Amino acid sequence: MDTTTGTFERLRPRLQGIAYRMLGSLAEAEEVVQDVWLRWHEAARDALDNPDGWLVTVTTRLSIDRFRSAKIQRQHYAGQWLPEPHLTDSPSSPEQILERADELSLAFLMVLERLSPEARAAFVMRELFDADYADVARTIDKSEAACRQLVHRAKAQLKESGPRYVVPQETHHRLLRRFADALTGDDFSVIRALLDDGAELIGDGGGKVPAFAHLAGGQRIAQLFYAARLRHGDAVRIEVVRLNGQWGLLRFIDGQLESAQAVETDGERIVRIHSQRNPDKLARIAASLGR
Repeated sequence: MDTTTGTFERLRPRLQGIAYRMLGSLAEAEEVVQDVWLRWHEAARDALDNPDGWLVTVTTRLSIDRFRSAKIQRQHYAGQWLPEPHLTDSPSSPEQILERADELSLAFLMVLERLSPEARAAFVMRELFDADYADVARTIDKSEAACRQLVHRAKAQLKESGPRYVVPQETHHRLLRRFADALTGDDFSVIRALLDDGAELIGDGGGKVPAFAHLAGGQRIAQLFYAARLRHGDAVRIEVVRLNGQWGLLRFIDGQLESAQAVETDGERIVRIHSQRNPDKLARIAASLGR
């Protein structure tokens, strides 16, 4: 591997991470990184004082442009738009568990959607990738003072989005394991007991399959899940997996991946479910599982 390729491949995970956190779509993030790769080969690399910084800057700027276009397109999206989920490996340390869960969760990516492109970029670089304000300023072409304001306001907006529950991964896993067993069982009361009275379900079908954009109330959500069990019987299978750094659920019907469920809990009951049913956004997970 030559130096040019080696430098890029070393930075690829970081570039991919920036683009995904900016766009909430692995497919779009990969397109951005591929564009960066082409520009990298066209650049006069010998004249670059900081190749790593150049790659991060170009990736972030391209992501900003793509996010601007995406925000307009998502206004015309059929139903509720949710980020594309992906399977993640188990972190090797408690610090990695907290970091990945905090940075990658679908709930967090949904909150980032509310930010302006520049604010999202500044927040992602500063808070998630620990860039100093001088680098942030150069990347988004604003003063350091303006970048500090962007990050400050972004943090305020994120705080206003509602409580974020910090639940030990072991507790989260045990609760989801019980919920998974309940979804393939025959006792409605067990499903209902695991859902908070004020629980909500947010679904993305992309206009290709039916999905509730928003369903509120533990009773109604329990009825929805139980109806699937009654309709499909033993054809329903649930797997507990890591989705975007947190424990989540994959639901299969007749062996086909039907949905990916990102689940938020308060440690005792489920308070929110982001249900991705759009087949296009499930294709990568299905392919990785060979299903």
